[in-house]
Amino acid sequence: MSEYALYNDFPTFLKRFFPFKVQKISLNAGFTCPNRDGTRGWGGCTYCNNQTFNPDYCRTDKSITVQLEEGKRFFAHKYPEMKYLAYFQAYTNTYSELDELKRKYEEALQTDGVVGLVIGTRPDCMPESLLRYLEELNRQTFLIVEYGIESALNKTLDRINRGHSFQDSAEAVTRTAGCGILTGGHIILGLPGETRDEMLDQAELLSSLPLDTLKIHQLQLIRGTRMAHEYVINSSEFHLFTDVDEYIDLVIDYVERLRPDLVLERFISQSPRDLLIAPDWGVKNYEFVARLQKRMKERGAYQGKKYMDSEKNSNFVQI
Repeated sequence: MSEYALYNDFPTFLKRFFPFKVQKISLNAGFTCPNRDGTRGWGGCTYCNNQTFNPDYCRTDKSITVQLEEGKRFFAHKYPEMKYLAYFQAYTNTYSELDELKRKYEEALQTDGVVGLVIGTRPDCMPESLLRYLEELNRQTFLIVEYGIESALNKTLDRINRGHSFQDSAEAVTRTAGCGILTGGHIILGLPGETRDEMLDQAELLSSLPLDTLKIHQLQLIRGTRMAHEYVINSSEFHLFTDVDEYIDLVIDYVERLRPDLVLERFISQSPRDLLIAPDWGVKNYEFVARLQKRMKERGAYQGKKYMDSEKNSNFVQI
């Protein structure tokens, strides 16, 4: 991070690896989730509706190649020379037999213009055989494995029916990074029952893990989810950050507590308006980033300003 940077951003991070513009293309590879089929639980996470993740071209009746080609056409008008990362996003993209996973990953890499993979998964779905394969694949192409951590509090993970613990997340991140694979995490701010202080403490816990990248999202209440039903029954247990400026200040406080070298990919998520209940800010991602940066400058804030070195952090996660 340069002396003038407020935080480590993802586009700058990608420039370390590619001398050209790179765009992620989301894929729905037809996988399911152990939290839906009974292996870990039923019904999935209480906040989850996977329709919020998928662009129109992401349909399981289309092959990986077709989805990528349609995604490329969507982006090519802006930057004809752009290259692409195949983003296995929907559901749990390491949850299948190893041969099927290899086939789909390698099909993506054989698509013209695809220069790497981003694989989204759960921390309890990284068997050793797959990790060994990904370790070898990482020597041949750009690769990020992104884990849905969501919260550092086990009480919250139980409440939202995640089906794994924070210790599972810490172990998966440590194993993956130990293989030399770029390792990302995803967390949600505003999950029910979490206090502001608990959310800020999470930043120090995550900083103690060997994460390379982090996505931060606000909790969104989505139609058709169990959480939406819970909200109808008892809305007093939810704080949905309907004031975008309140959320911006929380994000700044959080970023100040993060390890200075951690790469921050996103700060918000944007679900389709027809599925979103709240918070509905009507703010595009670039508009949010501009407001965040303006507020950080006003506050004299920057990533790591209040970071506590992990060796001094009494909450350091031991694996």
